[in-house]
Amino acid sequence: MIQGLAALLLFQSLGEAIAQLTHAPVPGPVIGLVALLATLLLRQRLCKPVWAPLEQAADGLLAHLSIFFIPAAVGVMLYWEPLVREGLAWVVALMASTAAAIAVTAWFLARRLGPAPDEEQAP
Repeated sequence: MIQGLAALLLFQSLGEAIAQLTHAPVPGPVIGLVALLATLLLRQRLCKPVWAPLEQAADGLLAHLSIFFIPAAVGVMLYWEPLVREGLAWVVALMASTAAAIAVTAWFLARRLGPAPDEEQAP
């Protein structure tokens, strides 16, 4: 598991270094995850199984995922007054963006998959 955590930290550090050197608008950890994904896809293409220590580290982190929500809860409590002041705007924005995402996804899938079999037989 230590090897897997070290690999995760290595890719995160690599992504952070790339982000700092290139002044990319993407956060370093995201770049690191993309690099990790590319590495795993390359390993799979070369017919090598997923690296077991990485899988163990991921399973260990996922088992304690709820701990990672504590900083978010602290942030909510720290900025409680602005949330109360602007709460309605946040709720409206979240509901509108969620509805828009669902609508765009449905439209895309409808175009991609074509009409349903029942619709084709209708007179």
